[in-house]
Amino acid sequence: MLFNSFEYAVFLPLVFGIYWLIGSKKLKLQNLLILGASYTFYGFWDWRFVILIFLSSIVDYYTAILISQSSSAKYKKLYLLFSLVWNLGVLFTFKYYDFFVQSFLQTFNLTGANNFALSFEIILPVGLSFYTFQTISYTIDVYKNKIKPTNHLLEFLCYVSFFPQLVAGPIERTSFLLPQFFKKRQFSLKRGKEGLRQILWGLFKKIVVADNLALAVDTFFAKPSDFQSWELFYGLVLFYFQIYADFSGYTDIALGSAKLFGFKLHVNFNLPHFARGIPDFWRRWNITLSQWFRDYVHIPFLQNRKKTPYNRYVALILTFGLIGLWHGAEWTFILFGLIHALYMILYQIYYKRIGTIKTNKLIPGILINMGAIGLSFTLLVLSIVFFRAPNYEVAFTILERIFRFIPDHNFESIIKLNIGFLFLMLLMEIFSQKKEYPFEDLEKLIPRLVRWCIYYIFVYLIIRYGGPKESFIYFQF
Repeated sequence: MLFNSFEYAVFLPLVFGIYWLIGSKKLKLQNLLILGASYTFYGFWDWRFVILIFLSSIVDYYTAILISQSSSAKYKKLYLLFSLVWNLGVLFTFKYYDFFVQSFLQTFNLTGANNFALSFEIILPVGLSFYTFQTISYTIDVYKNKIKPTNHLLEFLCYVSFFPQLVAGPIERTSFLLPQFFKKRQFSLKRGKEGLRQILWGLFKKIVVADNLALAVDTFFAKPSDFQSWELFYGLVLFYFQIYADFSGYTDIALGSAKLFGFKLHVNFNLPHFARGIPDFWRRWNITLSQWFRDYVHIPFLQNRKKTPYNRYVALILTFGLIGLWHGAEWTFILFGLIHALYMILYQIYYKRIGTIKTNKLIPGILINMGAIGLSFTLLVLSIVFFRAPNYEVAFTILERIFRFIPDHNFESIIKLNIGFLFLMLLMEIFSQKKEYPFEDLEKLIPRLVRWCIYYIFVYLIIRYGGPKESFIYFQF
């Protein structure tokens, strides 16, 4: 079920109404409704995948209990290993098996029909990477004695499958989200208004901004040889803002939907296009994913090793290579991750020199910041060609044409006036950058009549200028 679909427009208020009719005094019944609604929401894609998420939840629920109850370090490790093998095995089977088999066959030129019969062509369950990472972090944290395992199966099933953030995050830690299922949730008109406003803002970003940008981006990538250097770079810039509006729009709808039911989720974006360096970008983009890889890959790799530059660089290559692979079973995604590892390594190598420039009183701080933002954004835009291109040949073709600096004699914007919606989004987010979303304090700042006029204008924009309905980009990951 898509957030931008008619089905969700019916599903959300229906579940909301039943949920608050049950009331906070019947917490178990509320949680049971959330679980049923979440499985219904997920089952709209394919009911068979509900069985998979249920099995993954059961495996980690009981494994964590066994880890906690065991007095033997050996058995604790075995239980943890079982959990990791199950979760990563499921992830590998559904997401990566065909990729590695086909890569192996193509590498050794084994292209016969019998060999390609080894490919399963399995459908990737939506959100598999997201909820798998949540359950993995749960068992690891129990193993490390950071948290205690829960003995409440219903609430744990709700934690894994909570529908607002099920298919594309944020990736929530057990210590943050699970306790919320044990607390009484009182209906709050204020929180409900906040949730609806954030949903409206997310729908605007997705339907009006991202889906319209997709029309232009698809044109650029359909036949890049028809475009010149600046046109192709412009196309990459549009793709960056498409995926930003698409994914952050999803996150706003997720956070807003959760608020309607009395839950809080983590903010996942913080104006990443204004990052002053690639490390700063990863502190602002898909924040919960970056933190997951930091805590469960990067830091553990370095813990028992000497803090040498070599080990730090290897840790970065491993971490960002896996981040790239997490995004998709394609060599283009792996290249994307490795490019960002290279960026991070170069940043570390020249960090002291950058620091020297910052202390130079002859250069105003604002110019240094603008230069850092401009350089970071340019490097980012050039790297995301591997995020969008169907294969690395097309990606390198686009980069080659960009760096040939082919003059553009008739440069024109393909989407024309619709680019104005992108600027509207950016301006509103810049002026409200200390807020969770631009409409957050509207009730305090603007009279009711003006406020409702703004809401109706945005509803009109969504209906009138929405592009063709597109699935959210991160659903494929």
